[in-house]
Amino acid sequence: MLFGVANFDRQSIINNNVALAKAARVFNVPVVLSTVETKTFSGNVWPQIQAVFPKQTPIERTTMNSWDDENFVASVKKSGRKKIVLSGLWTESCVTLPTIQALHDGYEVYVVEDCCGDVSQLAHDNAMKRVIQVGAKPVTALSVMLEWQRDWAHKDTYDAVMEIVKTHFGAYGVGVEYAYIMVHGAPATQFPEYLVPTATAANK
Repeated sequence: MLFGVANFDRQSIINNNVALAKAARVFNVPVVLSTVETKTFSGNVWPQIQAVFPKQTPIERTTMNSWDDENFVASVKKSGRKKIVLSGLWTESCVTLPTIQALHDGYEVYVVEDCCGDVSQLAHDNAMKRVIQVGAKPVTALSVMLEWQRDWAHKDTYDAVMEIVKTHFGAYGVGVEYAYIMVHGAPATQFPEYLVPTATAANK
């Protein structure tokens, strides 16, 4: 599905979704992963997302509208939450209808706009207009994480949030790193060493 995205930079969409996924882990937010026709059309969940939830098997669907899938809806209900933070590809096909139906069923829906891609800017914009008209609230990956954090006095999540900021949020992350080092005298952030993958049998 990502091949067809033309409204946003594709790498940015991956980056934003990974940041959102990590934030959900930090704040123990229940996550429902779902895919459509992985073997015949759409492919698997991005490995970057699966790495954040290594023990979770995505729900396999045939319908583009996740709210038409009984297993998906059952997983949402099982979470016990009435607020849904939703992203998907493509916005007009995979986000609009489940948003409308979830709102109709009494849920409050937040569509993470910079985590959604579509075949054109017009398609994405029209989809967002539709969901906003019926009551969904547009947000971004960063705004969601910062609302979950809310207060920098919450030290139990502070460092994890800052790690996500420095890894995924460009100028904001660079600014945080600069302030840590130059203002507060903290040591520079150190990420795990990059290890060159060994060649697989197929590539030898």
